[in-house]
Amino acid sequence: MRRAQPEPAWQVRIERRMTIRISPRGRATLPPDMRGIAMPGGPGAPRYEERPMSKCVAAAGIAGVQPERGNRLIFFMRDRRVVSAELDHSCRAMDFYSGFYLAGNEDGKVCVKRDKLQSRSGTKCSLTRMRELVRIRD
Repeated sequence: MRRAQPEPAWQVRIERRMTIRISPRGRATLPPDMRGIAMPGGPGAPRYEERPMSKCVAAAGIAGVQPERGNRLIFFMRDRRVVSAELDHSCRAMDFYSGFYLAGNEDGKVCVKRDKLQSRSGTKCSLTRMRELVRIRD
């Protein structure tokens, strides 16, 4: 009688991968306290000034996104900040009209010159600059 012998084990590698989806800005996707924010540059909208900020924002803090002309996206943050994010020069913001996907990082942040945003159509672009948009008081 032959006994069953264990087969040689092969190396097994388990990887965790998380993808975060950021939806386009819409009244239904924003928290109730942000629904009154007007789009920067829109008709009748208040004027905004760009100010330097850190090179990273919390991915979970992005409530919505809206493409701007050229290669800029506008991030609407859950803490009521508005952030202008500039993409590579070869990228068009309009490719991100339906939001984007982001590979989750251990630190949970989206950073300039580190992370790539992927549009739903498959375009991948790096962030080159982020600036906070602050309303100018008239």
